[in-house]
Amino acid sequence: MTKQSVFSVGDIVKLKSGGPDMTIKEVLTNMQDKPSGSYKCQWFAGKKLDMGVFPHESLIDVAVES
Repeated sequence: MTKQSVFSVGDIVKLKSGGPDMTIKEVLTNMQDKPSGSYKCQWFAGKKLDMGVFPHESLIDVAVES
């Protein structure tokens, strides 16, 4: 089963459980260069730039939410 990329680089998302708005920095891929279903996101915590990897099931599009 092949996963499709739900989000693109530059999309603004947030965790379904809440938290800050995050920007998709990278769509992670598997060894066949297909989307793995996970995304590297970055966000600011105060003045510090943080980064993390999240599965698409845990993210929502901020534009859709509003």
